Amino acid sequence: MGGVYTCLNQRRGQIVEEQNVEGTPMSILKCFLPVAESFGFTGSLREHTKGQAFPQCVFDHWELVASDPLEEGSKSQIIVNAIRKRKSLKEGIPPLDNYLDKL
Repeated sequence: MGGVYTCLNQRRGQIVEEQNVEGTPMSILKCFLPVAESFGFTGSLREHTKGQAFPQCVFDHWELVASDPLEEGSKSQIIVNAIRKRKSLKEGIPPLDNYLDKL
């Protein structure tokens, strides 16, 4: 269980519910994990638990990130930059005039 908690804490996961399955050493955890943090989660979880944990991921809800992506060093700016890097886009949020017609 320690490996599961470690993996979730590293990825901003929140544990909502924990159930022990009677008669077995198994536990079922219901957790919320941000989509931006879910890439590579399965491999990381198996690495932390030595292959004993098996995730099942299902979309549940949207939640706003409480910071401004235009503010230097904010959590949302870090998320935006990581997504742009993963998609091979230029770093930084492009200025608005890139999207305006120039007639």
